[in-house]
Amino acid sequence: MPKYKPEIIFEDTDILLINKPAGMLSIPDRFVPERPNLQHILSQERGKIWVVHRLDKDTSGLICFALNEQAHRNLSQQFEKRQVRKSYLVLTDGNFPKDTGTIDRPIAPHSSISGKMVASARGKKAITHYKVVERFRYFTLVEAQIETGRTHQIRVHLESIGHPLVVDTLYGKRSEFFLSEIKQKRFNLSKDQTERPLLLRQPLHAWQLEITHPITAETLKFEANFPKDMRAVVNQLRKWGK
Repeated sequence: MPKYKPEIIFEDTDILLINKPAGMLSIPDRFVPERPNLQHILSQERGKIWVVHRLDKDTSGLICFALNEQAHRNLSQQFEKRQVRKSYLVLTDGNFPKDTGTIDRPIAPHSSISGKMVASARGKKAITHYKVVERFRYFTLVEAQIETGRTHQIRVHLESIGHPLVVDTLYGKRSEFFLSEIKQKRFNLSKDQTERPLLLRQPLHAWQLEITHPITAETLKFEANFPKDMRAVVNQLRKWGK
């Protein structure tokens, strides 16, 4: 496996912003710590780094690390006090009746499925704001902004209103997404060909992150480019799925 070179969005003496690829762990796995992870890769090059927040393995996009204890303490407080603005781009099933909305539903662990979460009155407070970015015939590209940072929050909230992610093995109806679903009757494949999926992971991308610099107090806003796999699906939807 070739050595992974992190895409650096911003770096100074206090903070480091990376555009994390899908499929990469943010921190070491509890059970198999030797699995490739961003924290380990970065610490090999820079020495000790401090984890501020995390992204799920299959979520791509912006993730922030601190490069000293003072920055870590300040940034951790910003995240804890919800002073950070986080925006995600998400590709979902179905068409939203409204262009904007807020989902205010507590989230709790599933009663019988380990690792799964549900919208439940017995859970912890969770708020997600959404805005339609682009509509297609059967799918919608949405920008989601979270006030809270509950486990799988966006995935759980969107599923709870009937719009799960296009690919989501826990909360959706697919483990992979094919061009034939977009083109439908217009899709042709010869007998000796097997269709390959366009998308093999949840289409969730941490697109924007706005923080206060932990030392200078300057407001910083970052963006991470759309990943290749999500961009390919959206391009096909624009061509065939309007």
